[in-house]
Amino acid sequence: MSGTSEGPTPRAGVSPGAAPSEVTQRDHQGFDLSELREYRAAFAAAALPMAVVDHLGRIVRPNDALGALLGTDPTSLTGRLAADLVGLTSDSTARQEYTEVLRGTRPRLRCARRLKHADGRPLWAEITVAPMGEPPADRAGRVLLTVADVSDRRELRERLRHLRMHDPVTRLPNRTLFFERLATALESAPPADGTASRHGRIGLCYLDIDGFKAVNDTLGHRTGDRLLAAVAGRLTDCAEADDHRTGGHLVARLGGDEFAILVDDSSGTHQLTELARSVLAALQRPFEVAGHRLSVSASIGVVERSSAGTSATALMQAADTTLYWAKADGRARWTLFDPERNAHRMTRQALSSTLRPAVDRGEFTLEYQPLVGMADEVVRGVEALVRWNHPRFGLLAPSRFVPIAEEDGTIVELGRWVLRTACRQARRWQLEHPDEPPLFISVNVAVRQVRDSDLVADVAEILAETGLDPGLLQLELTESAVMGSSGRPLRVLQALSDMGVRIAIDDFGTGYSNLAYLSRLPVSVLKLDGSFVRGFRYEDGAHPSPADETIVEAMVQLAHRLGLTVTAECVETSGQAERLRRIGCDTGQGWLYSRAVAPERIAELIGSRPPEG
Repeated sequence: MSGTSEGPTPRAGVSPGAAPSEVTQRDHQGFDLSELREYRAAFAAAALPMAVVDHLGRIVRPNDALGALLGTDPTSLTGRLAADLVGLTSDSTARQEYTEVLRGTRPRLRCARRLKHADGRPLWAEITVAPMGEPPADRAGRVLLTVADVSDRRELRERLRHLRMHDPVTRLPNRTLFFERLATALESAPPADGTASRHGRIGLCYLDIDGFKAVNDTLGHRTGDRLLAAVAGRLTDCAEADDHRTGGHLVARLGGDEFAILVDDSSGTHQLTELARSVLAALQRPFEVAGHRLSVSASIGVVERSSAGTSATALMQAADTTLYWAKADGRARWTLFDPERNAHRMTRQALSSTLRPAVDRGEFTLEYQPLVGMADEVVRGVEALVRWNHPRFGLLAPSRFVPIAEEDGTIVELGRWVLRTACRQARRWQLEHPDEPPLFISVNVAVRQVRDSDLVADVAEILAETGLDPGLLQLELTESAVMGSSGRPLRVLQALSDMGVRIAIDDFGTGYSNLAYLSRLPVSVLKLDGSFVRGFRYEDGAHPSPADETIVEAMVQLAHRLGLTVTAECVETSGQAERLRRIGCDTGQGWLYSRAVAPERIAELIGSRPPEG
């Protein structure tokens, strides 16, 4: 019937028809009291240390496990700030995130903290703070704090990290740990105001073992590994002996037979060089390894500089470069990083990387220095001297780039360009001055041009192309390149001579000086090295060297008896010219007559005597 009720409305928590014994008891907030008692009992008995924390960060209810962990009655923890008990205030990031969890703006905080157990032993704990669900309003902001002992897990992780960061052969820190420590040392440089006790400098001894490969190859890798371990021990001893000064030395094996000693608070260059000396002395003592008495040494690159403004990459590049210098200088030594030498190396690298394209870009030019008859001081010929008009470094003399070109083989292409350009210019002078005796052109030829290219074919092609008579071409080779020539080089020289080209020995008197070779080689000209000519000077107050004059006179007489002509280089004064003329030199070359000049200036000198100076 409408408007009538089927029975009384049941009270909250009571099912219709339920017996009184089945009525669930609830607290004033509606929570099942029996369930709450069960939860609290489980909370108190839990082995995991826990605490309920209110929105102000105070402990509301700790469990027994937390009290046992901290060595106190759990009831005494009520009301205390949880962050202080588990070290959340020592880290600004963790403190901020903890506050956000309390405010309900962050869902969870998890971090690791080093705590002390009640029995005094240290432990690593994983701290977790998370909201306790969505309780009624008067419980808003309460969070559950748990403290899990993860010491075993942490110890395992540290052991694995140690294995990953250390060399199994020497037990030294490996490359990974070395660079980690290096980065930390550079990041922790002291402030510039001078208030810190640290020096603010960093040092590195970077070394490898001279002779180690021979040990590995002859005695096997097992003996080699034992030697490396013995080397590591001596390096560690040296580092520890020096460590009392500043501390912070790290000895590491970077790979193979390469080691490093990092001094992350160097007191200066003197400390690093003394450390390098002690290492060198220690490693030069024989090693007794697996029944063998082994002698090795080390090459050491030493770098010391301010930590500020230094990167790990820059420091290691400097160390690697300096180690290379030590090995290039003779091994079994230490070498200190030299900024000036490094700048020269960097310039050399820059030149090397741009040398080959520069030939294609036409960045080279030729200047010409007159070769003057000593008897009448008339220009007989010119020597072609190449210059590099570098877009960054300006006009460069041959000494700056020719050695690089010889090393990387670019000299073949560059030499071919020089030869073609010089022959073309000599032919042009001849055509422009038909009434004057033609000038011969002298061109320098590198050893690699003789050995690595078909020089005979190149010369024949260029002479045919330019129309220059072979008798007007003189090719200059150094004495060390010509003396002792046999096989293909000798055949090349002979073929060029048969073609009518003159062969000159440059810088004669400074190489092998085996005069017996002169009778066997197709040589036409000897160019006396300038070191002999400089001994003839009176004008600068120095007394001329009688020995130099005697040697030059003997060489001139010998050359003439063999049918050779003689050119004196580096003639700078009229006194030198007079004495060389009296001795019998045929031609002279030097600043007395002219420096190397542009081709237009040579055109003005054809058929005339060059002005002195």
